[in-house]
Amino acid sequence: MFGGPPPPPSKQELEAAEAQTASDVRWTAAACLVLYLSPFVIEYTRKLV
Repeated sequence: MFGGPPPPPSKQELEAAEAQTASDVRWTAAACLVLYLSPFVIEYTRKLV
């Protein structure tokens, strides 16, 4: 509002943001997979005991 818009991000800042986003997506996908498979693993281990 005062002083105009901020300057656009540099190429290095954009690359860093893209790398961070890709890492976040991978960790989120891995967490979803673990949470999805955890009931099956628990059920399997209970059958072993």
